[in-house]
Amino acid sequence: MATSTAEVRAVPQGKQPRNPISRKQVEAVISRSVAVFGIVFGAQTVPALLGQIDQANPVWAFLAVTTLFASLIVAFVASIVRRFVRLAHGLVSIVYLLALISWPFAVTDPSGVQNTNHWLYFLLTVATATAAIGFSTRVATLYLFAVPTFYGLVRAAPVGGDAPPLQAGLDAVYAIILGGAVMIIVTMLRQAAASVDNAQATALDRYGHAVRQHATEVERVQVDAIVHDSVLTTLLTAARAYTPEAMALAATNAGNAIDHLHDAALVSPDDGSTVRLRDVARRIADAAGAMSPPIPVRIREIGARAMPVQAAEAVYSASVQAMVNSLQHAGPSATVTRWLTLTGVEGAGIKVEVGDTGRGFVLAAVPTERLGVRVSIIERVAGAGGSVDIVSAPGEGTVVTILWAGDPVQSGPAYDEADAIGEGALS
Repeated sequence: MATSTAEVRAVPQGKQPRNPISRKQVEAVISRSVAVFGIVFGAQTVPALLGQIDQANPVWAFLAVTTLFASLIVAFVASIVRRFVRLAHGLVSIVYLLALISWPFAVTDPSGVQNTNHWLYFLLTVATATAAIGFSTRVATLYLFAVPTFYGLVRAAPVGGDAPPLQAGLDAVYAIILGGAVMIIVTMLRQAAASVDNAQATALDRYGHAVRQHATEVERVQVDAIVHDSVLTTLLTAARAYTPEAMALAATNAGNAIDHLHDAALVSPDDGSTVRLRDVARRIADAAGAMSPPIPVRIREIGARAMPVQAAEAVYSASVQAMVNSLQHAGPSATVTRWLTLTGVEGAGIKVEVGDTGRGFVLAAVPTERLGVRVSIIERVAGAGGSVDIVSAPGEGTVVTILWAGDPVQSGPAYDEADAIGEGALS
């Protein structure tokens, strides 16, 4: 009996390519650049600030200076540690806007700024740049045009130094042009990085699909070989078993064939491919929603890691089997409450809990020929490195807990918050 083998040619390993630029990396670079830009311009504002400090209400001057420079420092620190970045940059823009609006009411001697710009003007571009980081594109665009225009109007008024309208207008237009250039650069970089993220995610999805197809083909070849070498031989032997010895041989071959098929069901090809825990959780949640009736789902703290495809398929299949068993055996949905809970295990694994308040059963009393619990759930997950815990009693419902806490594999690109499947209840 001939069997065919496929030769796999090893690919020489060279230098690993660097990770492509992601949206998260671009946001970090932009925010840090704008934060440094704000600190530098803030330092350049100090000479003008010291020369004009006595021309406004002291209380306003103290509050405006301290809050503005404090917000610049907060934005710088937030950009370095990469926490609350948008909130910190938005705070700079809001503080500047409040200082600008209150400026006309705090002036005591406008003659000091008749021949030069007010010190707030030197931070105007910083405010529009931080608005591009902290706000949406629409709000940032509105801020870009409204705030410099307001400065130009105040600057041309007597309280702002009674500057010539042309000069005040040119100052406002210059601030709009410079801030607009910053916003265009930020928007283009964000769009380019988002396109890279989408392209990489699509490539990973296609690669995962190809890996699953390859695994299915390898498994099919393995099962075909078992059927050809064991099952078919057993059938031929049984067909020719006319003596007690031949019958005994046929029975032995049948037992061996069953063992081979059982082992093949528990072992899946493992080629090192991975799938994100969030994708596994989303797939299980979708399966629960497709049940009739749908099973309510709660997702809690799924980590941004990955798990082997073999383990993912085992956890998914066992979860679906547990849900099917509940729908078939626990009782009618009108009187039984069912739930599915998906929880991350210390950011590196996943735990699936399928429960109901139905009839329940005694696990030890399940007949050996009933393979739904023993093979489809317990042994399938155990073969992938996980574990299953079943708690049930007659009249007290059933809770099936599927746990996979194997060695995690770091996922590929980092995604924006919109990519996360979210926390909380799903129905």
